[in-house]
Amino acid sequence: MNARLLWPKTIAVGDVVKVRLLIQHPMETGYLQDMTGHLIPRNIIQWVSCVYDGLEVLRVETSSGIAANPFFEFYVRATVTGLMVVSWLDDNGQAGEHRQLMPVQT
Repeated sequence: MNARLLWPKTIAVGDVVKVRLLIQHPMETGYLQDMTGHLIPRNIIQWVSCVYDGLEVLRVETSSGIAANPFFEFYVRATVTGLMVVSWLDDNGQAGEHRQLMPVQT
């Protein structure tokens, strides 16, 4: 599973920044069938957490109502150049993590 984070190219101290997060995941609901008629087992992301410079800024507990490759938008007040760490866990127990440095100009 891969993830992508996107924010503006230039960020100043104190800016409220729109952060976009995309996680590549099939988000299988458990209701669909494969070509042989067997149900595809449920496998959705149970939770997503985003930590910026050591502070959790987003926590989401998802459900089967979210589409494949979930996309999230949220806002963060930029205070320092800091690491944004996104982590998640799915129904199969597979954990994922993405780390990206948010550069803040002083």
